[in-house]
Amino acid sequence: MTGFVNMAFGLKLRKVPKETIKRKVEEAARILDISHLLDRFPKALSGGQKQRVALGRAIVRDPQVFLLDEPLSNLDAKLRASMRTEITKLHHKLGATFIYVTHDQVEAMTMATRIVVMKDGIIQQVDSPQNLYDYPVNKFVAGFIGTPQMNFIDCTLEKKDGGAYLTFGDISIKLPEGKANAPELKDYFGKQVIAGVRPECIHDTPAQVEANKEASFEAYVDVTELMGAEIYLYLIANRVVVDEELASKKNMVIDKSVEQKLIARVSPRSTARTGDTIRIAIDTERVHLFDKETEKCIIH
Repeated sequence: MTGFVNMAFGLKLRKVPKETIKRKVEEAARILDISHLLDRFPKALSGGQKQRVALGRAIVRDPQVFLLDEPLSNLDAKLRASMRTEITKLHHKLGATFIYVTHDQVEAMTMATRIVVMKDGIIQQVDSPQNLYDYPVNKFVAGFIGTPQMNFIDCTLEKKDGGAYLTFGDISIKLPEGKANAPELKDYFGKQVIAGVRPECIHDTPAQVEANKEASFEAYVDVTELMGAEIYLYLIANRVVVDEELASKKNMVIDKSVEQKLIARVSPRSTARTGDTIRIAIDTERVHLFDKETEKCIIH
């Protein structure tokens, strides 16, 4: 069917007058900027154009709610980005409710006014995109929202020298006073907790390291990825250095469980290179702590 016939199909089945059908289809085509495609057959349309025709078929019915189930999943990356923008603009124009199902958190974060995060069919959190990012209720939500995903560190919460510290391996970082004195933490001292650190909260510049001196430590740069406007550093803290050849000859068992892998998102001007050992610091004001057993957030 041509674009016009495709968009008119639902109305035709409802026996809507032809003049009304023509008016509604042309109006929807104008909104979607596909008026020039109404005479084309599917083989003459790109993936994005087909998606617009499908949206037009829904629009002509004046629904109060649109249900979109992964509508962009079969498009290439460039087309997905442009269609995200088109659907967002359409949402504002129509003023209707869009219920949009996606596994792509970028789509959810950029398009939604409210997000429902589900796991195994159970709702984990319902909130605005920014609140989901800043105040996740549990480890699953924290790890699901954000690219690269949040770093999780198994550590022990300790009280010493008049402050609160997170200890993992040979590394100990001090929590800021506001977090250390939070009543939510009083039952967790001496226990294992999970610290959640966003990649952008790990810094490598001398000034930032100095400013967060009590939360700084050395890490080995395993891999670097230049993303253009930023660099991803794949780091190993508490790195175990052994002679692999010697260990193999002596049948030695090497325990690398103490190693902590981290991803940092840093400035493209960073001088860190693969194979370097650098000093990094964590912005502890933005550390999230999760219960080891329940994985629920204790404090943001």
